[in-house]
Amino acid sequence: MQLSEHLETNLAALNARLGSSADFYAKRIELYHIRGAILLFDGMASLESLWALLLDAASRQTPPLRLGALPSGEQVYELLSRHSALPAESSPVENWDDLMQRLTAGMAVLLLDGSAKGLAFSVQSLKFRSVEEPSGEGDLRGSREGFSDLLRVNLSLLRRLIRTEALVMEVQQADCAMKTEYAVCYCKDKASPAAVEQVKETLRRAKPQLLLDSSYFLPWLFPCRVRTASPVSYTERPAVASAKLCEGKIVVLVNGSPSAMVLPTLFGENFECLDDYAQPAFFASFLRLLKYGSFYLSIFLPGVFVCLAVYLPELLPPQLLFKIEAAERATPFPLFGEMVLVILLLEIIREAGLRMPQTLGHSVSLVAALIIGDAAIATGLLSTPVILIAAVASIAVFVVPSLYEMATAFRFLVLLAAGLAGPVGLVCAALVVLLALAQVSALGVPYCAPMRFPQTALSPDGVTRRTYRTLSAHPFSIWQKRR
Repeated sequence: MQLSEHLETNLAALNARLGSSADFYAKRIELYHIRGAILLFDGMASLESLWALLLDAASRQTPPLRLGALPSGEQVYELLSRHSALPAESSPVENWDDLMQRLTAGMAVLLLDGSAKGLAFSVQSLKFRSVEEPSGEGDLRGSREGFSDLLRVNLSLLRRLIRTEALVMEVQQADCAMKTEYAVCYCKDKASPAAVEQVKETLRRAKPQLLLDSSYFLPWLFPCRVRTASPVSYTERPAVASAKLCEGKIVVLVNGSPSAMVLPTLFGENFECLDDYAQPAFFASFLRLLKYGSFYLSIFLPGVFVCLAVYLPELLPPQLLFKIEAAERATPFPLFGEMVLVILLLEIIREAGLRMPQTLGHSVSLVAALIIGDAAIATGLLSTPVILIAAVASIAVFVVPSLYEMATAFRFLVLLAAGLAGPVGLVCAALVVLLALAQVSALGVPYCAPMRFPQTALSPDGVTRRTYRTLSAHPFSIWQKRR
């Protein structure tokens, strides 16, 4: 719907739409004998900046209009936009969608009587959370900055780290009720043009009801009924996002969320962090091997324990078998039922600690685990070996927090299969886990690509890595072979 040339018509329509909003501000003014109005949302645009801008413009010399004739609204618009020092936006406001988009972005808009176009001024004064260190991504070295909730601030953090013309950040408005802005970021000399175009087209066609985080786009990017593994990752660190951009990946940011979506992501990248490249190669390789072991331990340990204790007890050392048998005699539940119950209790405790206020969450989780574990053993409801195995499996998954959801689902799958079908079920569950990971791909890149780059037999930066000097000697991209 286009704006009208009559100021009163536009103001009446605005009053009908936004008149009941307490933050809507409209100030009538007169410029060159032409009536006008300044529109903005209080708290999003700065009145002080706006008036300082207008006073500065009024004090400057502007080309005179034709003498002896009153100017029209269109002439005043052309004068202010093209022949004055007034720092207005280059593109005019021509319809109601443009008007709402500029106002909700924190700009001020000048409407003139006799002109169907408005002038927008960048006088934003948006309140946002300060740039702080992300609580969910701990690093010993490197930047302490984290993404904020404001899209423009997040884009500036990326631009400050990648200071080349190769970085492209395209901002669009989502097709949802909230008209939320999102940004697609990539390095044009690294990323695949076909992959970038596919992502932009998919996001353009997506129709989420609400858009509060970049993860809301995932069902449109990778549609499937059951998603066991996600070929994307999330980060709140600008340094991590910048490193991924330099690898040729695509980063999606959404206004109002500090979480950046990185795609495509390989399975092996979940076991890496920025500290790996600031540490000696041998120690970083050791930590990666430890993370791989912890991940598979968290998935298979409860199932393997139940399978050995129930179906294959002859494989256990006699001393261990006697202790397990003695502990199980004092409990009313079978070993398989105990393991399921303990793992469920640990998940409940974790969820309760996560949703509680941060000052109480960690304390409540620790106290609840100690009290429940001690009471369960003292009353004879649960055995000590079962609690120990379940606790080790639950703690091991936090070594790789990005795979927590997938590891938890696979742990229950393996446990149920091993408890109901024994060794056959355990092997079948392991094959299901392998197939679930192998069938995932994103933008033509397999999720379980061998090591890190599928064209090389042994990647210099995979499960183990070489020195950073060796890695830096050969620039690489996820879309091409590393030479």
